Amino acid sequence: MPTAGSRARAGTAARVQLVISRSLPFLVVLLTALADLLTPEEERFDRLLVAAPPLAAVTWGVRGTIGIGLLAMAVRVLLGFDRGDSPLTGSFEGETVLAVVTAASAWASRIRTRREQDLRELTAVAEVVQRVVLRPLPHRLGRFELHLLYVAAAAKARIGGDFYEAARIPGAVRVMLGDVQGKGLGAVETASVLLGAFRASVHDAPDLAALADRLDEGLARHDPRDPGSDATERFATVVLVELPDDRDVARFLSLGHPTPLLQHGSEVRDVRFAAPSLPVNLTGLADSRHRTEEVPFGPGDRMLLYTDGVSETRDRGGAFYPLEARMREWSGEPAPEFLARLHRDLAAHGAGGLDDDVAALLVVRPPDAS
Repeated sequence: MPTAGSRARAGTAARVQLVISRSLPFLVVLLTALADLLTPEEERFDRLLVAAPPLAAVTWGVRGTIGIGLLAMAVRVLLGFDRGDSPLTGSFEGETVLAVVTAASAWASRIRTRREQDLRELTAVAEVVQRVVLRPLPHRLGRFELHLLYVAAAAKARIGGDFYEAARIPGAVRVMLGDVQGKGLGAVETASVLLGAFRASVHDAPDLAALADRLDEGLARHDPRDPGSDATERFATVVLVELPDDRDVARFLSLGHPTPLLQHGSEVRDVRFAAPSLPVNLTGLADSRHRTEEVPFGPGDRMLLYTDGVSETRDRGGAFYPLEARMREWSGEPAPEFLARLHRDLAAHGAGGLDDDVAALLVVRPPDAS
């Protein structure tokens, strides 16, 4: 999810933009009146007052829009008196035009405010769905810290095809990060099914291989209520991690997922999988057993799990994002700042910004963890 700093900056920018937008109608009225008063009588600027009500409709409500329209009409009458215009001839036509424009602007403002209310309700529903489907990760599980960056590619979306979960089980911590093929509601549905399968099985699956099998079984048993849903036809890449309490190791099982990175001091390396499994929902295409890799993971070490929205972000020249080099470069950064820098750097590196879901989970074993 976007960091607190990026959300604060976005909120500040939005507030500044709103203040400027709401001030524009008054600025138009003020500048028009000054221009009309300070120039010769034959040069008339009062016609520009007609722009004030439409500008007001962009950010003001119905009453505010009507009020600004009435203000523009009053200013136009006063400017006419200053020039000596006859109220029955010089102002009637212009006042009529302003009244019509004000009425149309008020109608447009009413439509906009209704749509904004609908959007607020949909956003509230999306936030509830996110808390149910993609629950916030605890900052700490057992002796391990968890730090997450999650950004959905769809504009204003809260959930995409990337998914994550972590659970404390007797004697260990288990973590999952995955990425559903494709985008849209079908990808979100597939992600929710796999999250449900993980949560139902993580505590009693004897090992990561059994847990991987249950992810496949959960998707195979899913019965979409929507006849047009393609959720069960999609595949997903997944990486499963187990961090035991009694040993300074990490166990990994990859289902076609991008390779995790391990950091020990300033040294960064990837996890080598001798025989990675096929993605979830494709494992039936090959007759093979899941193979788990075990690597050292001691106090002070960090691991980065990520989706291809991170590793496959390209710049305008087509070069992939140098994730391993960045992790090495920022090896001394605190975990929250590392993810904040990663988010900013990814957005700057991508040609036109981020065009795919992004999920990155940094797991930290603090030096003093026991």
